[in-house]
Amino acid sequence: MKDSLQIGLESSARYTVTEDMSPPHLPMKVLSTPDMIRLIEQTCLLLAQEHLDDGETTVGIHVCVSHAASAAAGEEVEISCELTERDRRKLVFATTVSCGDKTVSEGTHDRFVVGGSG
Repeated sequence: MKDSLQIGLESSARYTVTEDMSPPHLPMKVLSTPDMIRLIEQTCLLLAQEHLDDGETTVGIHVCVSHAASAAAGEEVEISCELTERDRRKLVFATTVSCGDKTVSEGTHDRFVVGGSG
C-alpha cells in the first residue's frame, strides 16, 4: 500500500441505470439493490486501487446500506465514497447514492487489501 492511502480520500462516479439492472419481477424498470451494491463496490474499489502497490487489490468484506428511494432506467445515479477508517489492511468507506435531489442510499462498505507483501 502506498502512503497516499489515507483517511479522507473521496471519489464519486456517475452511472446510468439500464433496464438490465432492474429486478425481473417488477413491472417498472428501476435500479435493483444488488446492482446498486455492485456500483458502490466498484466505486470504492477504483478509489482504493489508485493507492495500492502492484500486485495488490481489494475485496469486499461487508456492506451495510439502505435503499430508500428508486432510480428509474435511464436516470443517472451518483455514487460517492469516502475512506473513513483504515485498520492495517481493512478499509471502511462511507457511501451515498443519489439520483437528482433524492438520496437513494446511505451506508458503509468495508474492503480488505489482498496481495502484495502483506
